[in-house]
Amino acid sequence: MKFIFVSGGVVSGLGKGVVTASLAFLLKSRGFKVTPAKVDMYFNVDAGTLRPQEHGEVFVTHDGMETDEDLGHYERFIHENLKKENYITAGQVYSEVIRRERAFEYAGETVDVIPHITDEITRRIILAGTANNADIVIVEYGGTVGEYKNGIFFETSRIMKLKKPHDVIHVHVTYLPYLVHIGELKSKPAQTSVHILNGMGIQPDIIVARSEKPMDKKRADKLALYSNVSPDRVFLAPNLDTIYEVPLLFHKPQHHLASTCLNLLGLKNGKHKQMHSWLEVTSRAIKKWPKTVKIALVGKYFVTGDYSLIDSYVSVIEALRHASWKLGINLEFDWLDSEKIEESGTDVLKKYNGVVVPQGWGSRGTEGKIAAIKFVRENKLPYLGLCFGMQMATIEYARNVLCLENANSEEVNPKTPHPVIHIMPDQKNYLALRQYGGTIRLGAWPCRIHKDTKLENLYKKYGGPLSSPWYDANSTFSRRIKPKVASVIFERHRHRYEFNNTFRTKFEENGFSISGSSPDGLLVEAVELVDHPFFVATQYHPEYLSRPLTPHPIFMGFMSAASK
Repeated sequence: MKFIFVSGGVVSGLGKGVVTASLAFLLKSRGFKVTPAKVDMYFNVDAGTLRPQEHGEVFVTHDGMETDEDLGHYERFIHENLKKENYITAGQVYSEVIRRERAFEYAGETVDVIPHITDEITRRIILAGTANNADIVIVEYGGTVGEYKNGIFFETSRIMKLKKPHDVIHVHVTYLPYLVHIGELKSKPAQTSVHILNGMGIQPDIIVARSEKPMDKKRADKLALYSNVSPDRVFLAPNLDTIYEVPLLFHKPQHHLASTCLNLLGLKNGKHKQMHSWLEVTSRAIKKWPKTVKIALVGKYFVTGDYSLIDSYVSVIEALRHASWKLGINLEFDWLDSEKIEESGTDVLKKYNGVVVPQGWGSRGTEGKIAAIKFVRENKLPYLGLCFGMQMATIEYARNVLCLENANSEEVNPKTPHPVIHIMPDQKNYLALRQYGGTIRLGAWPCRIHKDTKLENLYKKYGGPLSSPWYDANSTFSRRIKPKVASVIFERHRHRYEFNNTFRTKFEENGFSISGSSPDGLLVEAVELVDHPFFVATQYHPEYLSRPLTPHPIFMGFMSAASK
């Protein structure tokens, strides 16, 4: 097994995850079994309890691990479902070492950072490879080189390189800022980040130089010289129109990132097998189409200080993009803060072709979401509700159509007289014991699609064959529940509350159709409106399984409706 470490310098948010995903795609295209793994240095055990405005979207794997958003990029690029072993945190590492010490598994040894913490990090990195039967493991280190909390992880990579020098290489992604007042890219911060690595005993084998503008040869050669790297191992990465162009950027004549890595690892180069389909996707992604669709995303995790961030809902945005490229339409989208809709009303929605209400938690901003859903329902505007967006749609319909004036979710108002959304029975004990982390309904669960529904038509029209991601069964259920085209799907979840079946008959008798449910029929998975051009909402998260080569059928249907 071979290992490629990817680190970042100067600033966070450079795109290490996209570099890792692109390299994984290129190596896979050459015939290798590759698995990317993300290492986050914080002491959270997983990403589930992290605030989206600070850390970005929480991505959920098929087997139910709440992870960093970069695993979403990995899956979208390599078109594979990854596993819980692909996500490592300092919290996991230290808690396991402490558990083993308490269990006397170290047999009286003095437990120390070296070798016990470094050994546990190494064990988990190797486990990511063995769990995925990989030839090559690409390990992305979160954060920035030089942070006090990540030193022990870099020490682990140094030790692995020392023990197996022919099996480990290091790729460093760094940044050259462009100073507008002098009109020049400056390489000194990038050089400094490499020197910090050198100070920890690590010499990067490859430099990926990020910049806002293309870098000239003079500065690239200077960076190579001061970083002690051959010029042909410096790969320039200026900003591009779409992240899906990055593999093509690293696949230039006589300058291939994948080939360089394979040569350093002593592996043979094979011919690419997947470049044609990737070229086709990227050509559609950057093309300007005759028709443009404007989508509003109504949520509350956009704003942090004076800035609005895309990362809180990155999978939703990518899923919209995948569908728009496949359909041949331009996508424009805006973030609309649901709290501002509460203050100013819904007139702002009039200029959009469709509305998405994505996931969320808690009471803040819920009335703005409900008001937005009322607007799209009454004005026949295409609507897509995701997880919390399905729950808010249920509440809106209960209040304004079923005349249950004070209907609500128990999450928002525990004393509501009409709890049309209530806590799942097994979740009450978790909350009573304050067991929040990793206890909600997570991962891929089976959903039976009801016949003669819009949902069934979407999976029939756009869902593709059984090899599509939404037909990949979770191994927990695969022995007794099998996927079936446009009938039984496996979609990913992340929720603690559900549709209250006490009210189910009243909803169904009044045009609110249950279009998907758990195989036993007890849990509502999807709803739609009978007399609406497109009003579909799911308890599950279809955005997690949308990929550029296989856009998700629900997003395809939504974007198609919005384009009419």
